[in-house]
Amino acid sequence: MNIIQLLFYFLIIIPSSIVHEYAHGLVADKLGDPTARHAGRLTLNPLAHIDIYGTILLPLFLLFVSGGNFMFAYAKPVPYNPYNLSSRRFGPAMVALAGPASNLILAIIFSLLIKILSFTFLSAAFFQLLSIIVFANVLLAIFNLVPIPPLDGSKILFALLPASTRHFQAQLERSGFIILIIFLFFGFQILTPIVYWVYHLLLSV
Repeated sequence: MNIIQLLFYFLIIIPSSIVHEYAHGLVADKLGDPTARHAGRLTLNPLAHIDIYGTILLPLFLLFVSGGNFMFAYAKPVPYNPYNLSSRRFGPAMVALAGPASNLILAIIFSLLIKILSFTFLSAAFFQLLSIIVFANVLLAIFNLVPIPPLDGSKILFALLPASTRHFQAQLERSGFIILIIFLFFGFQILTPIVYWVYHLLLSV
C-alpha cells in the first residue's frame, strides 16, 4: 500500500471496528441484556467507542514497527452481562459472533458495490480504495475469530467446549492477552492466506 492507501486503511478500519462493537451490543440487547444501551454504547457515534490505545496508538505503533506493512486497530469493547442473556451457554457465543459477522457483511456489501460500479467510468484509484474497505473488514472478521482471549473466537470456542474444561478456559483467559501479543508478532502470518483467499473470493464471485 502507498501512503494514501495506508491512510485510507487507517480511516476505514476504525469505523469498521466501531460497527463491530455496535453489533456486539445490538445482539446482546436483542438477547435480553440492556447493558450496552444503558452505558450509551448502543450507538455508531465514534466518540462512544474510540479507545486511545487500541484505536489510535496501537495501529500507529504497528505501522511504525512493521515499516508500513501491517496495521490493526480495535474499538473500546462494548460491555454486556452474560447472566442477562436468554441463553447462558450459547448467548455469549452469539454476541461474540455478531462482531465478525458485521465485518463480513460490510465486506460483502462493498464487494457488491465494486461489481455494480465496474460498469461505470470511475477511476481505478477509487476501486482500489473500495477494495481496501473489503480487505479491512475481511481482516477484522478473520482475526477476531481466532480463539485467543479476548478475541471473539475464544467466546465461541468456550461455548462449544464441555463444562469440564472450565479450569482450562480460566487459565487461557488469564494469559490470553500475552498470547495474543505473541500471536500478533509471530503467528499472524498464519492468517494471511485465509484473509487473502476470502478477499479474492468476494471480489471474484
